[in-house]
Amino acid sequence: MGFPRMTLWQRVSAVFVSFIVCAAVLTAEPTALPPSPKSASPTPASAPILPNEFAGWQIKGGGVRSDDPATADAANGDVLKEYGFVRLETAAYTRDDGRNLTVKAALFDDASGAYGAFTYYVSEEMHAETIGDAGAYLNSRVLFYQGNVLVDAVFDRMSVMSAAQLRELAGLLPQAEGNKRNPPSLPARLPKRASGPNFEKNTTKYILGPLALNRVGSPLPAAMVDFAAGAELVMGRYAAAAGDATLMLIEYPTSQIAAERLRRIDASHQITGQQPGVASIVDVGPFFDARTGPIVVIAAGPLSKSEARELMASISYDADVTWNENTYVSKKDNLANFLFNAIVLCGIVVGLALVAGVAFGGLRVLIKRFFPDSVFDRREGTEFISLHLEDEAGGASREP
Repeated sequence: MGFPRMTLWQRVSAVFVSFIVCAAVLTAEPTALPPSPKSASPTPASAPILPNEFAGWQIKGGGVRSDDPATADAANGDVLKEYGFVRLETAAYTRDDGRNLTVKAALFDDASGAYGAFTYYVSEEMHAETIGDAGAYLNSRVLFYQGNVLVDAVFDRMSVMSAAQLRELAGLLPQAEGNKRNPPSLPARLPKRASGPNFEKNTTKYILGPLALNRVGSPLPAAMVDFAAGAELVMGRYAAAAGDATLMLIEYPTSQIAAERLRRIDASHQITGQQPGVASIVDVGPFFDARTGPIVVIAAGPLSKSEARELMASISYDADVTWNENTYVSKKDNLANFLFNAIVLCGIVVGLALVAGVAFGGLRVLIKRFFPDSVFDRREGTEFISLHLEDEAGGASREP
């Protein structure tokens, strides 16, 4: 049994319809399928911070979670809140050899908060250790931070492998997304060279609020810093010839704000007597200040002018202007997709032209068949003047 033969019009129409359907399917946006319950990952807010096991350590019992900063540190809960504290997770671990380990992990909004809390708790007696982004230890206590997580681990008995085991734990901690995982850049501007006043280890303090500033001891009161203007502060202690001095860097969002704050600091430093409602500089001996870009530099303590000048000259702000553009290739920005759509458009135009031509020609043929010599090819429409040049010259009558 054979298939019925298709006319030219039916063939062209079928090809055109198929072409349009294929183009619509290829250019359609993909539909995102909902994740299945088995593959769905927990949200960052509910995801556990500490793993059930690492490096031979097994969790013992259930961990404790709390979003109250006072649970992490009753005396400094308000300070942790300034650093962007989110929640705390505590877990006890044990090994087959009978050793025990208690771990407290505090999650912060970003890496700046975790780093600031790390510098707040690190003491001068602690020794540096390469764990996570930065670590320190004293006796059986190890403190380190990784991304936006601060970890405080206490062993009942230390071993030579304790640091390596905690490095494995640092690699299992959840990672912050995007720029939240980047540590602050301001602490890197503190000079730590051997010439001039020497930097004293573990004295870096990164401050994001007035409560932390007042508790670490600062030559500048929090009211003069104005954290509400978006300031961030880092300070460190240096061993000068006459004693310990403090170098403080305060970075503001703009240079204009920094210049205004510097004028107020200078005016307050020149106050000889305490005036009501005016915060003056703490009397710490010689006081030097300057500005470089949006950073206010303050050196205070038993410093000579040459020592202060050498410290402050090492702080130089260089503005880096970057132009951020999308580096991903989406369906809209893909050049190949643009060329494909252009080809599809040309095909659609050609198809429409073919359909219009076939329709016009077919309509003309149908009209000529059913209405001959009525619309097209009428005699009065096709007549034209003829000279009849082919006639013989002798056929015409001539007069003598």
